[in-house]
Amino acid sequence: MQAVILAAGRGTRMRHLTRELPKSMLKIKGKPLLEHKLLTMPLKIKEVVIVVGYCGEHIIKHFKQYYAGKRIIYVFQMNKNGTGGALHLAKTVLRDKFLVMMGDDFYHPKDISQIAKHDLAIMGHEVTDSSQFGIIKTNNYGHMVDVIEKPKRTKFNLANTGLYMLNRNFFDYDLVPIGGGEFGLPQTLAKMSQKHKIKVEKARLWHPISCPGDLKKAEEVVHLFR
Repeated sequence: MQAVILAAGRGTRMRHLTRELPKSMLKIKGKPLLEHKLLTMPLKIKEVVIVVGYCGEHIIKHFKQYYAGKRIIYVFQMNKNGTGGALHLAKTVLRDKFLVMMGDDFYHPKDISQIAKHDLAIMGHEVTDSSQFGIIKTNNYGHMVDVIEKPKRTKFNLANTGLYMLNRNFFDYDLVPIGGGEFGLPQTLAKMSQKHKIKVEKARLWHPISCPGDLKKAEEVVHLFR
């Protein structure tokens, strides 16, 4: 099985910490965030496609062509055209089913294994303040029907974690623009849900890293993601 890691961004909210490094290469317990992800990835994932951009040479130099028993393929995202644009850049190297995840979030290995059981799925995590996240809207069967960006009021409380199980049918759909020249992966997936059943799974654990405080917290919780 293949996995795609979206790791092209700088992470501007990290301020000086990402002056010369992409956010996914910031160290937690002495190892780059991206290394933690590769070391805890399920064994059945044999090939990882890493979408690189800002200071991507640091990622390539560190992981080279093989790492932790997995073949590594690099795809370059030079234009900031969003998560949908990033995934489309990997279209030519992807086969059948594949995982997609953010390069700067921690996911529990059991959650990754669970979502990988499906043909199409998205992972959500329960939150108390929906106004800070993209919220997954579901139907009565637990399937995705939409994603709502930072709603002030909603009965739904599962934040999109950026962890997906997809297949090549995704590329049959035109990417959904979300402004600023960017195209959204979850928004395009919501469009796809009109004809395909997309299972919504609930995460055990999720730790997104957006600012220096999140990085410090990651030092305290990284042991929970093994």
